[in-house]
Amino acid sequence: VPPWIAKVRHATPGVELISPPPHHDIYSIEDLKQLINDAKMANPKARIHVKLVSEFGVGTIAAGVAKCHADVVLISGYDGGTGAAPLNAIRHAGTPWEIGLSETQQTLILNGLRSRIVVQCDGELKTGRDVVIAALLGAEEFGFATTALMVEGCVMMRACQKNTCPQGIATQDPELRARFKGKPEAVINFFMYIAEEVRELLAELGFRTLEESVGHVECLDQNEAIKRWKSDGIDLSNVLMQPGPVPGTILHQTIEQNHELEKALDNKLIEMAEPALERKELVRIEMPIRNVNRTLGTMVGYEITRRYGAEGLPDDTIDMTFHGAGGQSIGAFIPRGETIRVYGEVNDYAGKGLSGGRLIVRPEDGVTFDPHENVIAGNVTGFGATSGELFVAGRAGERFGVRNSGATFVVEGVGDHGCEYMTGGTVVVLGSMGRNFGAGFSGGNVYVLDLDMNQVNPTAAKDGSLLFLPLDDEAQALVHDLVKRHAEETGSAFAAGLLKDWKHTVARFTHVVPEHYLAMTAAMAKAEEDNIDFNTPGAWEQVYEQVMEGAH
Repeated sequence: VPPWIAKVRHATPGVELISPPPHHDIYSIEDLKQLINDAKMANPKARIHVKLVSEFGVGTIAAGVAKCHADVVLISGYDGGTGAAPLNAIRHAGTPWEIGLSETQQTLILNGLRSRIVVQCDGELKTGRDVVIAALLGAEEFGFATTALMVEGCVMMRACQKNTCPQGIATQDPELRARFKGKPEAVINFFMYIAEEVRELLAELGFRTLEESVGHVECLDQNEAIKRWKSDGIDLSNVLMQPGPVPGTILHQTIEQNHELEKALDNKLIEMAEPALERKELVRIEMPIRNVNRTLGTMVGYEITRRYGAEGLPDDTIDMTFHGAGGQSIGAFIPRGETIRVYGEVNDYAGKGLSGGRLIVRPEDGVTFDPHENVIAGNVTGFGATSGELFVAGRAGERFGVRNSGATFVVEGVGDHGCEYMTGGTVVVLGSMGRNFGAGFSGGNVYVLDLDMNQVNPTAAKDGSLLFLPLDDEAQALVHDLVKRHAEETGSAFAAGLLKDWKHTVARFTHVVPEHYLAMTAAMAKAEEDNIDFNTPGAWEQVYEQVMEGAH
């Protein structure tokens, strides 16, 4: 991971990234519906696509996706795919797109769902004939990737992940990229030929437009004239079946999905925050909420980003205080300038994708339970955050801080799988933690009070990839500042108690940090001191090699 890739991916130069990442916020169809809602709230103008692998039973999942209010469902055949995919997945996972597409079309029609979702198809489409067959089987949109890459010069080395692409396509190596011979005109020409072939085939079939042909599977038949030992016994009757051939049956998308965004509390918040959005004036909002108010604050964040870009507004420009139970994904993706304070508790996915905003969760004044011993934030809190701050005056559920890449969190205890796949940022844990802590943890700094080594991921603890260090002077100052701010922001009595006896408290902390991350951070700092320009050929590679030699 060179510096220019690390910048784009909010990662640390020289520290490996796990790709593709697991989606730890999706464990059920309900989770998927929540994610679709989150994405739509984050950008109401976006079309939300859900990609499914063509396999037996994909129709049932596609029906669920339609009910989840996705705009598009993509059925992806097993034949295409990146050269970086695992070989066992390329050879053994999935089915041809024709089978998955046919099952999806039939299931959507039988459940009265076909009219409200666009069906897309890909998986090594090569010709106009493929496009027309896909349309007749029910697809309205068509994806080309491998063939278009070959038009640009791809020779299918299938080593995309190795940075050694001989054609200069899937590589960051300047020497290899210089070999790239692709031209836009070649791609344009290819798709013009595809479109021309589609036009000719539609004319032969008697259709005036591609849309007219969608779902008319009766125009397809199995060619019985081809008799070979490989095709003996193949029966395509189920693939070529038209379910419920009632006149007027809708075979393609005719209505837009209703995402019900007009019901979101954010519409009211946007009105109240207008002075801040238009003139950058400070706005203070306070109101009760219930857990039905999902993805609260995200549309406000969209309005900030739409006007001011990634920079956002000055911290705390829009400061919102809510009393009650925060619904799922409260504060998801909120940018700099937006602060959400919750007096009560929050559900799953709070602060997901935090992008510079601030989220403070604390119990209501006068509660009878001990906040430090109770869970007041749900599972997957702070998932995928890139910047910003999160303070939780109580425990959080499982998968806290997973894939954090730059945000700062303070929490008084976490469940299982805390800080999993973390690549950057700072986390302070002021309490106990569940099992499997730090699995795949490759970047950032975690400071744990009274660390229990039995709860740390055993592989990371044994192979030396994680270091467990006492706090140095710099770390002591950082942790003291964060604990102090946590006490001020949340009124945490536990944090206040730690500060009173700080001399003894600081010795109870353990600094958990990946060894390679620590080495790379030091090397990058040294390179900056020496005024090394990483854009100079070979400069970055030299720094990386020095660190790797030291590691060996």
